[in-house]
Amino acid sequence: MSWQDEQPPWGKKKGPASPEDLVAALLKKIKDSFSDGGKGGGSSDSPNSGGSGKPPIIGMALIAIVIGLFVVGQSALYQVDAGKGEKGIVLRLGKFHTLTEPGLHFKIPFVDEIRLVEVSKVRNEQFGFRSRSQSQKTTFTKSAYTDESLMLTGDKNVIDVEWIVQYRVQDPYKFAFNVANVPKAVRDVSEMVMRRIVGNHGFDYILNNRDVLTLSATRRLQDTLDDYNSGVHIAEVRLKDVTPPDRVKPAFNEVNEADQDMKRLVNEAQKEYNNVIPKAAGSANKLIEQAYGYAIERTNNAQGETARFLAVLKEYTRAKAVTRKRLYLETMGAVLPKVNEIYVIDKEQQSLLPFLNVNPGQPIKR
Repeated sequence: MSWQDEQPPWGKKKGPASPEDLVAALLKKIKDSFSDGGKGGGSSDSPNSGGSGKPPIIGMALIAIVIGLFVVGQSALYQVDAGKGEKGIVLRLGKFHTLTEPGLHFKIPFVDEIRLVEVSKVRNEQFGFRSRSQSQKTTFTKSAYTDESLMLTGDKNVIDVEWIVQYRVQDPYKFAFNVANVPKAVRDVSEMVMRRIVGNHGFDYILNNRDVLTLSATRRLQDTLDDYNSGVHIAEVRLKDVTPPDRVKPAFNEVNEADQDMKRLVNEAQKEYNNVIPKAAGSANKLIEQAYGYAIERTNNAQGETARFLAVLKEYTRAKAVTRKRLYLETMGAVLPKVNEIYVIDKEQQSLLPFLNVNPGQPIKR
């Protein structure tokens, strides 16, 4: 009798609702088959009444097939998690086949291999320190990482530079296959770029131009990693701290204090200069303008007096007596109003001569 003609021990009821139920039912069937075979007799309808081993063997084969199908079905499905920002890389027989987006996907079991890469995750590398989170509090440790941060500047000074590099995966294929260890490559290239930039500039320039150094480091780091086809995008390079080493900080502080004092004195001198020099320059310009105006005035007056004298001389040559009298009267008319007292002396006069009141505004003195 064929296996299809045999009735299952549990009858013709509806099959299991899940693979787990199916496996449990098959295990029960195998157990029942072994129990039937152990009685020394088979089914009343079977011609082999001596107890055949067919039912246990068939049951075991069936359960093996079902379990195999279950395992294959489980391995044929995989999920790319959108919450983690993942992308899937499908390798078919070890060779790159395609990229898959977030969601549930099918693969060929035992042929396809899946590698999941988080492309939206921001990875970061710390240089010169390490951060640790302890009970909602972040602490920083740098004592064991000074080899990463101590650098030599272009003017032969030592400086302590701490920085952070943040990057994301831009190309999952390049990230997974072109560089063996991408985080180590990012660290090595970052340290190389930062040391080169610091070595090309002086100590004071590095302290006062952190933004310029950050932009230059970001650009050079991205260019180098692109040359390596690393598949990463540099999101940010941030200088956390740029200071002199601890052993030279006291001397550095003294230099800064002296520099601040020098700048203060220079500012005070500049203030005094701005108060005195413009005022003196204004006074000098004022005197120069006054002298220029006075020279013009005297010149014009002299020229006018000369012209007047020449005109009077011309008239005098024509009528000397009349001109002499007119000049006398004009002179007296200009002089007498300014005189308060007039003394008239006559050697032949024997008595006092009354005063002549030539200024009505002043009382006559007797």
